[in-house]
Amino acid sequence: MLFGAAGCASVPRVGVSSDFDHATNFRAYKTWSWYPDQPTDAEGGPAKGYNSFFDKRMRTAVEAEMVRKGFTKVEKSPDVFVAYSARVEDKQRANQTPYGPYGYPFWYYGYGAALNRPYQVMDYKAGNIIIDIVDAKRKELVWRGYGQSQVGDQTISETEVNRIVAGVLGDYPPSDNTARR
Repeated sequence: MLFGAAGCASVPRVGVSSDFDHATNFRAYKTWSWYPDQPTDAEGGPAKGYNSFFDKRMRTAVEAEMVRKGFTKVEKSPDVFVAYSARVEDKQRANQTPYGPYGYPFWYYGYGAALNRPYQVMDYKAGNIIIDIVDAKRKELVWRGYGQSQVGDQTISETEVNRIVAGVLGDYPPSDNTARR
């Protein structure tokens, strides 16, 4: 029974938010291309003349999501440019411990004991990805999506990149009830 519960550990949730220019007609956008002056990625890949693993992962994940949404990638005269930035940062989370000083749950000691539970501080790494959609003609930011998830290392793995990018671009384009018709 314990082995079954341990095997069902959940995948860390992706925290996602987005903002956009409410005056933009997102239905007019059909084609896209990478922003021509994409800044260097977290591992410094493009600046050194080659793409890092992370840059390849990001580009593959974004391209797959844009295809799923019906957008066509073009080399010249796109409707929008796509750019991204990413970083991994150290974070801390404080949780109240569910157990008392002798290993029993606090409810075992009575109601008052639960009010004085000690806190546990846990260190973790958070992968942050920002994806920008820029109107190519106006050269203005029209949509920005932000995603954050707990990651296992100083880099964001391929699985984590796919999960975060899918979460972020899940909000793009804005739905009809939030975007201009």
